[in-house]
Amino acid sequence: EQRYNIHVPKRKESQHRFYDGDDLKHLLQIAYLYSNGIKISKIAALDNEDVITLALKNYSDNNDYSFYIKELVEASIDFDEDKFTRIYEQALLKLDVEKTIEHVIYPYLDKIGVLWLTDRVIPAQEHFSSNLIRQKLIVAIDSLGKKEIQRKYHFALFTPQNEHHELPLLFVQYNLKKHGFKTSYFGANIPVRTISAYAKEQHLTHVYFHLITNLTSKELNEYVNEIARQFAGQSIIMSGNQQRYIHQPPSNLRVVSSLHNLHELIESLP
Repeated sequence: EQRYNIHVPKRKESQHRFYDGDDLKHLLQIAYLYSNGIKISKIAALDNEDVITLALKNYSDNNDYSFYIKELVEASIDFDEDKFTRIYEQALLKLDVEKTIEHVIYPYLDKIGVLWLTDRVIPAQEHFSSNLIRQKLIVAIDSLGKKEIQRKYHFALFTPQNEHHELPLLFVQYNLKKHGFKTSYFGANIPVRTISAYAKEQHLTHVYFHLITNLTSKELNEYVNEIARQFAGQSIIMSGNQQRYIHQPPSNLRVVSSLHNLHELIESLP
């Protein structure tokens, strides 16, 4: 703003800067061009339309993931479901489902989360896009059809009570099902007793849960140990931010801390 006069924000009567949705989209476009090697002095000389035109040209030249991410953020800011779906489908045409989720959707969720934490987007915009992604993951899972079960392992997947973030869990189900494992998906906000009752009727080999924020009624390590005791005959797998706070993991617990770890887990199973 001071050196290049590149984006002069609006100001309140108190002279505090503020940015609306259009400002945010313009700044995202500028950041996209700058991150792709275009000098800030060159960007500063462009008007808004030229910035958009150059962003589109740069995308066609480089074809990198950041363009998709930027476009999804813009679609979310405007609550534009048609654009969000169009960009997602464009990514699918050039990538497969796994690469789209890993290289576009996950970074997009990180970016929209930061924008939400810093009050650049409202919770409604985050929920709007999360629900669209949820729908698309379910479609991807359904598209696998009744895939032949080639592996002997059976996974039950859930998030604990009061944990409603299930997008990573859906992606785990997609990967497991794609690789021939049997999955039973229970979804979000599930008490342990529900999985325990199911395990008495079915031959479960693995219990997989995802926990981002510990809102259970128990301290985290106590909760994990309780699950390990209830499912002593199964392998327990945990993912999500809370896995960092496990002090002494039970012997039947395996932690998945990244997408790379998830692939390692799948490849390690016969």
